[in-house]
Amino acid sequence: MDKIILPQGYKPSENEEYMNPMQLEYFKQKLLNWRNGLLAESRETLNHLKEETWNEPDLNDRASVETETTIELRTRDRYRKLIDKIESALERINTGNYGYCEETGEAIGIKRLEARPVATLCIEAQERHENYEKTHIDEDLLDS
Repeated sequence: MDKIILPQGYKPSENEEYMNPMQLEYFKQKLLNWRNGLLAESRETLNHLKEETWNEPDLNDRASVETETTIELRTRDRYRKLIDKIESALERINTGNYGYCEETGEAIGIKRLEARPVATLCIEAQERHENYEKTHIDEDLLDS
């Protein structure tokens, strides 16, 4: 496949063929930049944790360090999960499935992908999933 060079300031539009090579390249670059940013932040977190003073003599200072560390590790775990989703989206670009709902096969839509480039479901399928989860969580709460 030829390398696609996007025009300066290119943004996908509803007026062009859905998931044409330019749109795919646009989303690929968007996903790669997002992943690289998350990886850089993760490296910063690791460096910060290595430099952290763990043997604070004051109990309050030690508690603060532990709380900050817990928050950083939780954030890093969220990043790891998000990076996995980004990797999956990049794989869908490579296989030609990107931009289409995993459930219905319908187009997810440019606006939704702009807002959530790792989206795998169209709005309707996403709403069905959320309503299903909400209903079952409510039922689980009633059962307990």
